[in-house]
Amino acid sequence: MDEIVLSAATSLVGAMATDAWQQARTALIAWWRRIRPNQADHVDAALVEARDRVLTARRARDGDAESHLVSAWGARLTALLRDDPALVDELKRLIDEEIAPLLRREDGTRTGSHEFRAEASGHGRVYQAGRDQNIQGP
Repeated sequence: MDEIVLSAATSLVGAMATDAWQQARTALIAWWRRIRPNQADHVDAALVEARDRVLTARRARDGDAESHLVSAWGARLTALLRDDPALVDELKRLIDEEIAPLLRREDGTRTGSHEFRAEASGHGRVYQAGRDQNIQGP
């Protein structure tokens, strides 16, 4: 997935579980309505459904569900940009100037992606986490 699309999808899904959600949703739908007015209502309904799924996943501590939503929204954005590559700069501006600042105001919310690499040998162990990690021994 393209870096801009990944950032956009991650920011969007991250915003779904915050108090800034309505502002992020409004910004995305306004943009979508301008570029693809006939799809805007469908996208808005999909956002509402996705938010419900994110909130359910957060309550269940199901990180996989959020990852799947990031992938799904990434695929939707990729298809949009494939149809009209000129929208890349607009999407980047939307995320950088309208959605990401909302997330930075939220306490404890992080956006973006991280890549972890580790190597262990012998009886070595590697523990990595992008956020909280709880390791309980025997």
